[in-house]
Amino acid sequence: MMPSVRLSRPVVTKVPRPGRTVSVENCQLQKEEGVQIKRSPSSPQGGAKKRSAFGDITNAHKNIQQQKKRDGQKVAVKKTKNAQISVTAKNNELNLKKTSKKITAEALQPEVVKEEKVIAAEVKLPPKEVVKQILPPDVEDIDKESADDPFSTSEYAMDIFTYMREREDKFVLPNYLDMQTDISKDMRGILIDWMVEVQENFELNHETLYLAVKMVDHYLAVSVAMREKLQLIGSTAVLLASKFEERCPPCLDDFLYICDDAYRREELVAMEMEILQKLNFDINIPVPYRFLRRFAKCAHSNMETLTLARYICELTLQEYDFVQESASKLAASCLLLALKMKDLGGWTSTLQHYSGYQNADLVPLVKRLNFLLAYPPNDKLKAVKNKYSHKVFFEVAKLPPLDMLHLEELLKS
Repeated sequence: MMPSVRLSRPVVTKVPRPGRTVSVENCQLQKEEGVQIKRSPSSPQGGAKKRSAFGDITNAHKNIQQQKKRDGQKVAVKKTKNAQISVTAKNNELNLKKTSKKITAEALQPEVVKEEKVIAAEVKLPPKEVVKQILPPDVEDIDKESADDPFSTSEYAMDIFTYMREREDKFVLPNYLDMQTDISKDMRGILIDWMVEVQENFELNHETLYLAVKMVDHYLAVSVAMREKLQLIGSTAVLLASKFEERCPPCLDDFLYICDDAYRREELVAMEMEILQKLNFDINIPVPYRFLRRFAKCAHSNMETLTLARYICELTLQEYDFVQESASKLAASCLLLALKMKDLGGWTSTLQHYSGYQNADLVPLVKRLNFLLAYPPNDKLKAVKNKYSHKVFFEVAKLPPLDMLHLEELLKS
């Protein structure tokens, strides 16, 4: 390809505005004195060259004086200039002294000082001990240990999780499969099983997987979809959740690759816009994983117990029967079942305070979760079980479930 040749700009005679006279003598005078106006090469209109603020505003006369010096002409210098400047400087100094004295005198008036004391007494904040939340005597302050860590935001932890509990009422899912004519429970389970593999291959956070599943369910609750578009919905949901949760989310081409080029780039972008519009751009949906970590901190659970609770909670993603359960209640039930399986006690007063659930509130859901472990409804969905059978996850998927009668006895104790 040949390089483009830059043509020189033709000289155009400037046409005067109507109603404005241009003196020929002025034009000749500028020509004789050699005053030239530089044009910026980047400006399409050939505008004047940029100048620094306040620096060159009054430099027009200097250019004329310098040109006259070059031509050998004498430049008249006003002798009264320095005297005028000195007088102005003295006047400014006197005015400044008078103003400072006036301000000092006003500041020392007793009425003003008295008014300032009254205002300070009205806006005085209560001491820190009054603002601090008062806990019951048998409840432990779990945020006290991490108070010195700025990244834990322990000062706002209780408010954050209270806000998340309030938002759960906004994201209650109905039985949306009744309106879906081409999608069944098994199809949804296969899709979630594939999304678990995507999360593992891309090494995404667990919050990303939970949020992606939530977005799929909420989108299907308001929009009828065909089975050939189901994988497109799932991959787009993982893409959106990655942008929301990950520091370095996968790019769009990665999702086209994992779909085996079954969809085009335009289809993925269009589905991304459609999901956001259907959800009113509100994708900060409470997920069980965040509550689970909070409740495990209340129980002082070790990593193995937390991983077992995570395994139980992740199994529920594939099962449509657990879609209508609230995120906080599901997380509390998964942790309670893990505690019983590890024989680590029950639902303490600290857990009851921070979760908002009593032991009796969780018993029915805990039994359903244990039944899910003992009798999985679909043996073909093995992504979660294979994932948690690895040594990295303490092989918690290989632990035997509790007997139902034994579980009832443990829950009563």
